[in-house]
Amino acid sequence: NNDTEDEERLWRDLIMERVTKSADACLTAINIMTSPNMPKAVYIEDVIERVIQYTKFHLQNTLYPQYDPVYRVDPHGGGVLSSKAKRAKCSTHKQRVIVMLYNKVCDIVSSLSELLEIQLLTDTTILQVGFLRI
Repeated sequence: NNDTEDEERLWRDLIMERVTKSADACLTAINIMTSPNMPKAVYIEDVIERVIQYTKFHLQNTLYPQYDPVYRVDPHGGGVLSSKAKRAKCSTHKQRVIVMLYNKVCDIVSSLSELLEIQLLTDTTILQVGFLRI
C-alpha cells in the first residue's frame, strides 16, 4: 500500500512539475510579446491562442476545483451534493504548487490584458480571452 502511495505522489509531482514549466513557458512568451518596441513578427497568433487554451484549461480543471468544491467532480460517482454541502466539506488548505500555479495564471491573464492593448488580435482570440474568468 505504501508503494502505491509513493508512486502516486511521484506521478503527481511529475505532472505538477510539467504544469509549472508550461506556465513558465506561457509567461515567457507573453512577457516577450508585451515588452516595449517589439516587432510585429513576435505576435504569433498560434502562440497566443495556445497560451489562452492553457490558461482556460487550468482554470477550469485545476484551479476552480481546488478553490471551490462546487466545481469538483466526484470520481466515485457518489450522490449529488448541494453547493452548500460541498463547500461545508471543503478544506481550506492548499498545496504550495497549486498556489504557485494560481499566481502564474493570474500573471498570464494580466499580461494578456496588456497584450490586448498593444496588438490587434482576431475576433476569435478576443472571444477566447473574454471567456477567461479569474
